[in-house]
Amino acid sequence: MAGVCRQKDYRMNTQIFTAPGDLFLGSDAATALSQGARRFSSVAKAVRFAMEQAAPVSLKGAMLKVGEDTLGPHQIRRLHQQLATVDQARLRA
Repeated sequence: MAGVCRQKDYRMNTQIFTAPGDLFLGSDAATALSQGARRFSSVAKAVRFAMEQAAPVSLKGAMLKVGEDTLGPHQIRRLHQQLATVDQARLRA
């Protein structure tokens, strides 16, 4: 698996939320990879699972593979914040 994607900025790119993704969780990257991926039908579901259901320690080595990009724990947290913003906007509409 390639290194964590640092060049792309996924701020408010709502299209990424509908793409399928593979979520790796573990206390570090090596553990996350050795435990294998959980496949999700959408990045939104993977991000919500990682942030709302997974053990907090497993986020330390978390990676989310979306197509050819691999996002790290900080990017997963940022996507979760963006999901909350999108959800709030939908509630107001």
